[in-house]
Formats: sequence, C-alpha cells, structure tokens
Amino acid sequence: MDTRSRSSFSPSRPLPPIDRRTVLKTLGLGAVGLAGVPLLSACTGGAGPAGGSSKSLTFGSSASDDVPKRAYQAVVDAFQKKESATVTVNTVSHNDFQNKINSYLEGSPDDAFTWFAGYRMQYYAGKGLLAPIDDVWQQIGSNFSDALKKASTGPDGKMYFVPNYNYPWGFFYRKSFWSEKGYAVPTTFDELKTLAAKMKGDGIIPIGFADKDGWPAMGTFDYINMRLNGYQFHVDLCAHKESWNQPKVQAVFDTWKALLPYQDPGALGQTWQDAAQFLGQKKTGMYLLGSFVTQQFTDKTILDDIDFFPFPAIAVEGQDAIEAPIDGLLLSKKGGQNQTAKDFLQFMGTPEAQNTYYSIDSSNIATAKGADTSKFTPLNKKCADAIANAKHISQFFDRDALPAMANNVMIPALQSFIKDGTVDIKNLESQAASLYAAQ
Repeated sequence: MDTRSRSSFSPSRPLPPIDRRTVLKTLGLGAVGLAGVPLLSACTGGAGPAGGSSKSLTFGSSASDDVPKRAYQAVVDAFQKKESATVTVNTVSHNDFQNKINSYLEGSPDDAFTWFAGYRMQYYAGKGLLAPIDDVWQQIGSNFSDALKKASTGPDGKMYFVPNYNYPWGFFYRKSFWSEKGYAVPTTFDELKTLAAKMKGDGIIPIGFADKDGWPAMGTFDYINMRLNGYQFHVDLCAHKESWNQPKVQAVFDTWKALLPYQDPGALGQTWQDAAQFLGQKKTGMYLLGSFVTQQFTDKTILDDIDFFPFPAIAVEGQDAIEAPIDGLLLSKKGGQNQTAKDFLQFMGTPEAQNTYYSIDSSNIATAKGADTSKFTPLNKKCADAIANAKHISQFFDRDALPAMANNVMIPALQSFIKDGTVDIKNLESQAASLYAAQ
C-alpha cells in the first residue's frame, strides 16, 4: 500500500502495520476490547473554525505522514469554508488506526473516517458497523467509473465508500542513476534477475525492501502470483475459493526465492519510509512499492528523477494486472445520522475536493471524473495511464482477503520466508480453512 497504505491494514496509503498499508491485528468480533478506542480519539490533527457551528462532524484520519496529513487538512479547510461547518480532525498513526479498527468501530468512532475500498470495506459493512450512503452517491455517482462504483458497494448492494484516490504499485527507480550505470528496464522476470545480478556486481543493493510492518511484502506475493497464475486466481485465493496447499501457490514462493539474494538483507528491520530514503540516496537500484513512495522525496531534484516500470511478465497474462488500491472515506454507523458528515463525503467525491487534495499530495491519482490533470508530472501521467490501461486491477492482498488471514497468517509467513526462504503451504491452508469457516 497501500499511505497504504501512504500506504499501512499496515496501505494509500494508504490506509497499514506499514506506515501506510498495514494489516489489522484485530479481526475481531469482540476478540479485542475497547482499549484501542482512547488511542484513536486522543490525537487531534486539526481544529474547526473558532466560535463553533451548528453544522459539525468528527473526522478520524489515518493519514499520519506529513504529506497526506496536510492534504486532508486542506480538504477539511475547504469544506469548512464552503459549508460554514466545523470539522474536528482526529489523526492517529496509520498502523495504530488499522490495527485498532475493529474496537474503534464497535466503540465510539468518529462520524467519518479514512479507509479502503473492496473487501476491507465490505467486511465491516457486512457487520453493520458502517452507514450506507446511497443518497450521497445519487449526487456524486456520475463522477466515478463503474469499476470504482463496484469497489464502493457493500455486500448488501448498498453504497458505503467514497473514493478519493488510487495509486499503482511498481518498481520505482532513479532515471539518472540507471542512465549512469547503463541499466535497462526489464520486461520479463529473467531480465529482472539478470539486471539484479548486474546491480549486485556493481556493489549496489538491487531491490530495496522493507517489511518491518508486515504488509509491504504482500505486494511482491500478489504480483508474482498474478504473473504466474493470473488475476482471477489471486481473487479466488484471497476468497479461499482456491486452496493454499497446491503447486500453483508453491510456485509463487519458489519463483520469489530467486529474488531473495537481491533484496535488501535488512528488510525486516526497515519501514517503507526507510527503504524510500535508500532509493533516493542511490543505495538501492529499485524498489517495489506504491506510488506513494514519492511522498518521501522532498528534494524536487530527486522527485523529478523518479520513474517506474510495471512488474515484469512471468507466464500468463503478461503485465495485464496491476495493483492499484483505492483509498477514500466511510461513515461510521453513528456518522450516518449526521447530515454534515454525509455532506463531507459528498464533497470528497467532487473534482473540487480531489483537486484540493492533489495540490498537496501529488503522489496519488484522483478518482473523480473532471479532476484537473493539467498539472500532472510525467510520472503522474505514467501512473494514471498504467491504471487506465490495465485489464485487471487488484486491491492488494490485505484488502482483498479476510483481515485475519492477511494479518495473522500472511504477515508472519511472509516475514519468515524473507528471513530463511521457507514456507509451509500446508499450514497456510490449514489456518485459512479455519479462519474462513469461522467468519
């Protein structure tokens, strides 16, 4: 992820355990007490207009990194001015927000809050912890594609989510560094391995990697899985319509094992932000992450030097599928009774609000039709084109799968694999069978 993240259930980013895109530690249903609630309401990230207003709402945000935090504050400021409303912003660290989401929603949640599309939204909608916003979508529905509408729909067919942005995952690198070294963009997995070997021979860590927070490694798993077995297999595996204990899954890990010697050996002790800095400093050759990685490059010279390429083809479907998680806003069940909170989500679904967000955080791609693209950098345009031209768009494993499977099973399994290159797919299947049967 994605902030997803940007970003961390760990992402737009995010939103993480990454600072951006982590995975929930609670799947809950009462498994975790309300101890997390004070944490989620303790930090106020922004205040409303002085003097108060009869129109008010509280907004829970996991956009704790500097850039997205300021971007959401700009949206809040614009809404307050437009509607003469008061918005109290409660900003919590991305990972804490995601890890405490179950107790948060079952306790005293804010009216509106940042979250993700797809299964990670549908799960809580199905538990009755979210408020439907069909009336909001009657006003903003024409601003979104059918694919975005589908990703915003709950299991009951009602609308729950307002998309703000999405962002592609790919290999990011510094153009000048590659030009200096004579590196060429790989389009096949064999070319990727050859390039990585050349970088290692040049004394560079070929592939930047960071998995201290658990979720980032899921992006590598997803891409190798989709490139080997296809997009539909990814979806079915996440839904446990396919077994983990089969040759197709083992092939994903066997293929990935060929990259382990080229990944940063310090990955398990690094956050995604750490790895981004190493890329900017030319200590690593490339880095597989979402485009929110560019939030870390405050030096315009470095930012303008960043480019990316899609994960190379391996077997089926070439490079047709792309990871492009969608981040946006939801209403808690309580927030559904607050018309001003609904108005805030309606505002978020307009080009005006998304342009305001983008004016601060240009690492993401606005989802609303009519959003201003005239200020897109070449990298922004490339990201947008990659999403627009993809035949299949995945949401990222921790958003497409059952929360407990992502957090309780995949994070430790992937971290163990990164450490020693071994994985027990029979055990993965046993845990998956128990978790999905219990939901």
